[in-house]
Amino acid sequence: MDYRIADFLLRTEGPHSDIVACGLRGFKPFEVETDQGAEPTMLLRMGIDVNDTTHPATKLIHDFDFEQNYAHGELARYENGYRFSMTREGRTFLLVKEDGSNVVDSNLGLCEVADPSLVRFGIWIMFGIIMAPLGGIAIHSSVIVKEDGAVLCLGESGTGKSTHTRLWRENIEGARLLNDDSPIIRVIDGKSIAYGSPWSGKTHCYVNKCVPIRALMRLSQAPHNKIYRLPALSAIGAILPSCPPAFAYDSRLQDAVCDTVSDVISCTPVYHLECLPNAAAAELSYSTIFKK
Repeated sequence: MDYRIADFLLRTEGPHSDIVACGLRGFKPFEVETDQGAEPTMLLRMGIDVNDTTHPATKLIHDFDFEQNYAHGELARYENGYRFSMTREGRTFLLVKEDGSNVVDSNLGLCEVADPSLVRFGIWIMFGIIMAPLGGIAIHSSVIVKEDGAVLCLGESGTGKSTHTRLWRENIEGARLLNDDSPIIRVIDGKSIAYGSPWSGKTHCYVNKCVPIRALMRLSQAPHNKIYRLPALSAIGAILPSCPPAFAYDSRLQDAVCDTVSDVISCTPVYHLECLPNAAAAELSYSTIFKK
């Protein structure tokens, strides 16, 4: 099966390769007719017997627990590449990618029934690793579109990103949501672009469209509404925390991410919005970013 995401081509092969049928309905809008003559950006081969013996970890990059301890994740290096493991109920699901290769082998397809949450997250991690040196970043944000321009709302979980984009939709005519958790950003021909993706958190907003980025905006809660543009160094500091956190612990991945972030801020304004969760905050950010 082929899926085109942010103009990158994901191909899946093997057991459970129809990931939409496995429960990942967010991938449906990104499904395209398979063209065997087209070279995929990432080829995911499901049902391959990879394990800790065939690909033992040589260096742990980052480990974490999923929400509500659903599973434990570990991004690591093995001798010749990257491996990402997810352990749940005593069973380890593994995805591996050799350096310089676009092929990801995984034992996820060996299960009689695929776990949609683990397949979704495993693809997100490995797709991100392959995208990074190609100039693509899955960035934690909520994206609102108005007048053919996208605004990415950044911030820590609980800051109010989704609330702010909802306030745009409720108070600014024509504003619409592109993605509510993990859009992909790229810089193409000197212009920054936001892409919808199959990863949108708890909001079912799976839009296969791309929109030029008008601005990025980091939110913080405050007893007032105030917006100001950030200088270059502060802009980098505002964006990097919203990039895949595990990548910050690997120099190759972090260098690639920083290169793209630098390209983004060279052509796109970055703001900080201190705000209340009210309509006035949405109106202030809209009028500032889209002022004539």
